[in-house]
Amino acid sequence: MKNALMVMFLTLSAFAQDTPSRLAPACGPKDVTFTVKMDLSHSPAEPEPGKARVVFIQDDSTWGDHQHYVMKIGLDGAWVGAYKQNSYFTLSVDPGEHHVCANVQSKASIGQLLALAHFAAEAGQIYYFRTRFFGGMPGITTAPPYVDLETVDSDEAKYLMASFPQITLPQPGKP
Repeated sequence: MKNALMVMFLTLSAFAQDTPSRLAPACGPKDVTFTVKMDLSHSPAEPEPGKARVVFIQDDSTWGDHQHYVMKIGLDGAWVGAYKQNSYFTLSVDPGEHHVCANVQSKASIGQLLALAHFAAEAGQIYYFRTRFFGGMPGITTAPPYVDLETVDSDEAKYLMASFPQITLPQPGKP
């Protein structure tokens, strides 16, 4: 029993010292940051031949203009884009299973907030995901902040896209 406890203690100690370089397998490295630029055009492209199109929409409703954080989106272990303040971006993906990560870009503890999803892409199809950030609004709510990532109906997505600016995909950098 004593030996088993010692082995378990040493194993847990080893895991505690290993700082993972990623938040989750679907996310990219922790130290990547984005600068986001809005594009007022509303012209999402159709899927490229043999590929699927994915649309990521940040919908913070009436709070969108007051939220100053950037939401990073990871796909299959790499950051693919970011957005802020009620906006969206699109990208092409190969058919197959994909894993999505949404993470608030922050140097504070809020940067550990993330949401995860997966989907199976088919060539010629369009997939819509919406992220929302809730909580953390002093004087309005006492709920702890959290990130929501969900698939959204194409009609709802098209409505939001017509109302929101498209993001010019940012180039990632390091702080």
